[in-house]
Amino acid sequence: MATATNPAGLDAVIDISHNVTVMDFQSVRRSNILAVIHKATEGGDWIDPSYGPRRRQAEMAGLLWGAYHYGTRQYSGADQAAAFLSVAQPAPTTLIALDLEPNDPNPRNSMTLAQAESFVVAVQRYTGRWPMLYTTSSYAEGRPHGRRRVSLGQPITSGSVLAQCDLWLADHREQPEVPSAWGGRGWQLWQYAADQTDADSAYGAPSKAVAGLTHCDRNLFNGNEVALYTYWKSSKARV
Repeated sequence: MATATNPAGLDAVIDISHNVTVMDFQSVRRSNILAVIHKATEGGDWIDPSYGPRRRQAEMAGLLWGAYHYGTRQYSGADQAAAFLSVAQPAPTTLIALDLEPNDPNPRNSMTLAQAESFVVAVQRYTGRWPMLYTTSSYAEGRPHGRRRVSLGQPITSGSVLAQCDLWLADHREQPEVPSAWGGRGWQLWQYAADQTDADSAYGAPSKAVAGLTHCDRNLFNGNEVALYTYWKSSKARV
């Protein structure tokens, strides 16, 4: 495993879902947030009811938009990809991502490695681009998670199609650990803090809460503001 030595990045990306109450996306934008990644779907039959209305509101506020799918075991990877794309409706400047993590409420319904690979292949075939992959280093390395010891069963290797995806790394420690499959590339997004409110700051540092919503996850982008806009609108983000 490789350990990141330079966690610096642009702190301008948040991710949210219907569990977050949004009062005003204009206030979000004025909080130096440039991009929002929103949950669109889960499994093969659940749609986040906030996705469509919030997309229009966020884009009208000048925010870049992204969509992610929470993978489960219940449906095939290809079926989940079809469900995701039908809801996400990715435009040329919509970032897309697969959330691959243990399903804590129902561990037996966690997406398998094969399903995740099938999902990203289906998305790539339809859109011409690989989605980002959101995961933790421990899970990507195949290590057991939680009391029920759920795991992928094996590490994601550099030969997996998942390694073609840019890494959206979830690691809420001060120094992120990069999975070995991305050891030569590192992360593109690093979710360094979750559920940030005025009462729950990362590392005891100044609050990372964002005006205009109740709470959010915070992410660093590996680059500056110009690079962020370029990345969101680059060939990797085109349908």
